[in-house]
Amino acid sequence: MHSTITVQEEPTIHANPNVSRPPEPSARHSVWKTSILFTLVTAVVFGLGYPLLMTGLATVLFPHQADGSLILRNGQVIGSELLAQSFTSDKYFHPRPSAAGNGYDPTASGGTNLAQSNKALVTRIQGDIDKLAAQNQGKPVPIDMVTTSGSGLDPDITPDNAYYQLPRVAAARGIDPDRLRKLVADHTASRDLGILGEPRVNVLELNLALDEIK
Repeated sequence: MHSTITVQEEPTIHANPNVSRPPEPSARHSVWKTSILFTLVTAVVFGLGYPLLMTGLATVLFPHQADGSLILRNGQVIGSELLAQSFTSDKYFHPRPSAAGNGYDPTASGGTNLAQSNKALVTRIQGDIDKLAAQNQGKPVPIDMVTTSGSGLDPDITPDNAYYQLPRVAAARGIDPDRLRKLVADHTASRDLGILGEPRVNVLELNLALDEIK
């Protein structure tokens, strides 16, 4: 006997030419559009909006700091609490050495980039130590008196540095050393929040207070 297998053919579906297909989305166009919009939005928000907001808040909440922590005398700007100035007279306290430009140049902030083994650096530091040690024999020279800061514009010195210079300043001005010692103590700032940084003395503010002593 022979078995017969009947195969049914699937009906052929013909597309209706009168029915329009929906347009296929352009992936490339979508990516470019999103990228451009994202760039514009972030540029406006973070490049303009955020800086303006922070500047406005700083001006309202911290006007002195926002203006550069400037120090005024008789309506004139004579310096900033944040930038060291050169003082060479024996009548003033001296800041740390500076390698910024020709010294204390805010447009050329930076250190010497010399290694501890560099001969020129070792010679310069040893020369400064010998010179300072002759002023206060038997007393160790504070390290910040002979080393520069990373910026060359550090406005502060350590209290040890200020007290080391005190005999020279007192002799040059004819002031009782005990009076100067109290002045240094009054201008010694403690650690921020009690734990951050080290006690420090702002040289410019201390020298201005010196000039006010009658």
